[in-house]
Amino acid sequence: MASKTQDAYVRAVRDLAVHYHKSPDLVSDDEIKEYLVHLAQGRQLARSSVNVAANGMRCFFDLVLKRDCEHLKRTIPHCRKAIRRPRVYSIEELERLFTVGCVHPKHRVFLMTVYGGGLRLGEACRLQPTQIDSARMQIRVEQGKGNKDRYTLLSARLLQELRDYYRMFRPKQWLFFGRDQGEPLPHATGQKIFYHAQERAGLPDKGGIHSLRHSFATHLLESGVEITVVQRLLGHSSLTTTSVYLHVRQERLAQIQSPLQLLQLSKSDQLSQA
Repeated sequence: MASKTQDAYVRAVRDLAVHYHKSPDLVSDDEIKEYLVHLAQGRQLARSSVNVAANGMRCFFDLVLKRDCEHLKRTIPHCRKAIRRPRVYSIEELERLFTVGCVHPKHRVFLMTVYGGGLRLGEACRLQPTQIDSARMQIRVEQGKGNKDRYTLLSARLLQELRDYYRMFRPKQWLFFGRDQGEPLPHATGQKIFYHAQERAGLPDKGGIHSLRHSFATHLLESGVEITVVQRLLGHSSLTTTSVYLHVRQERLAQIQSPLQLLQLSKSDQLSQA
């Protein structure tokens, strides 16, 4: 498991123990259920957060205490997640983001790299110059989510922007560094770069910097790229995860005619039948 997942699972079991003021192995099945209800209704946590807590407890009782798995499924159920479609920016909005929104060249190249490669925030912050493969026109993403390596797109336009950026800032270990060149760009700084650019460009908030990754996937699918290719570029293990991008943008809906328009009907015909 990723280190963040481990931390979240340990924290979930710790919080359970703190809630009941006793060792977690002494918590009963009914108390576990009551605690999950407390998280969902009392603390009003998001369903995803409740599921993380449930996964942490299930992991503890299964791997550490060796309790019966089927019994655990009944005792610690999953919350059904609400279906939320990713919100994406149009090409015109992205043009405004990169031109009007970005006043610093470093910020412009950083956001263009996130969108141009469909990168997660952490992946972009920890990019190294050696991961830019100009010979094969690819970006090598090392140890992304799930500790997996993958390759994604490097467009000619982004390559030129990166070369200009390199000549200007001369990055060493990290392509995008923080105040100290020896440290990668902090995640919080990456988010601030996006929000400041979005505000300057006058764009609506569509879910933070991750909306650039959503836009990358959606625009590829709309341009006819196979969903299996998009899956590999994004680093998804399951095609089901990628299929969420098969939604149709509102702008695209406005371009599609209803099949009713294909019917040759006249008003006189309809009135005579009435």
